[in-house]
Amino acid sequence: MSALDNPSVQRVQAALEAAGSAARVIALVDIARSAEDAARAIGTALGSIVKSLVFMVDGQAVMALIAGDRRCDIAALPAALGLTGKAKRADAEIVRAATGFAIGGVAPVGHVNQLPIAIDSSLRRFDAIYAAAGHPHCVFPTSVDELRRLTGGREVVGIGVEA
Repeated sequence: MSALDNPSVQRVQAALEAAGSAARVIALVDIARSAEDAARAIGTALGSIVKSLVFMVDGQAVMALIAGDRRCDIAALPAALGLTGKAKRADAEIVRAATGFAIGGVAPVGHVNQLPIAIDSSLRRFDAIYAAAGHPHCVFPTSVDELRRLTGGREVVGIGVEA
C-alpha cells in the first residue's frame, strides 16, 4: 500500500480539494518525520518546511505553524491567538485527539476538531512552502497566502523565533 492510500493522507487531500486548492499530496521516498528530514527529502531549505505544532492554552488545543528553521515563541502564542494563559506543548495523545493525526505527520488541514491557528510570518521568505500531509512520508506544497486561506489561521510576526 502506498502512503498516498493512508486514510489520514486521503483526509488531507480531501480537505485540500474541498477548499479549492490545486495542491496535491506528494509521497516522499525518504521519511519526513522532522523538518530536517523533510527538507532533505524534498531538497529544499529547512525554513520552507512548515512545522505543525500543537499546544494547550488554558485547556484548549491550539496550533502554531512555524518555519522549519525557527522555534515557536510559546510566551507570545496565547496573545497571538487572542487567548490568555500560558501555552504548553501538547502530548501525543492530545495531538491525536485534537487533530486526528499522529506526531510526525500532523497536517495543518483536515483536523477532526477546529483549532485556533497562528502562522509564522517568517514563512514568507519562501514562495513555496511544504507542510505535512498526515503521514511521515507525505507533504503538500502551498504558499503562506493559501495556508492562511486553508486554515483560517492568523499570520503573526515574531511567533517564529530563531532557533
